[in-house]
Amino acid sequence: MKPVYRFDGFIFASLIAGLILTIMPLPDAINAWRPAWPAMLVLYWTLHKPERFGLLGAWLVGIAMDTLTGTLLGQHALALMVIAFINLKLHLRIRVFPKGQQALAILMLVLVYEFLLFWVDGVAGFATSGIARWLPVLSSAALWLPVAALLKGAMVLARRA
Repeated sequence: MKPVYRFDGFIFASLIAGLILTIMPLPDAINAWRPAWPAMLVLYWTLHKPERFGLLGAWLVGIAMDTLTGTLLGQHALALMVIAFINLKLHLRIRVFPKGQQALAILMLVLVYEFLLFWVDGVAGFATSGIARWLPVLSSAALWLPVAALLKGAMVLARRA
């Protein structure tokens, strides 16, 4: 029988915080640089706790994201499930990468996420182009190391409590 960890609620709380950060208003000057918080958190949890968070969790976060942002229902769910699937298949390799290479792997996965969103928008007739569409990829990769360190530290604290 697997032990039940006390920080499963922490996974849920971090995902809620990511959704809140996604819908929180930002000034126009930095809004284009808003990181893909739900994608980063889905990648973190599928990388570090694949036995606790998987495709169903990614799909539920995506549906919540679609509902909160008013996008096509299933758009973010599809994109998050695809990157979660890739991450679950490669998580043992990515976890042993040095931190810099891990950030590059996350950059590539967030790029896949944004491309899928771009593709669905194009198919639906909401095509947007320009560099602003791809800025969240850079900001997400740049914030990967601090976010991963923060979540790891919080997990250690939650385990001790």
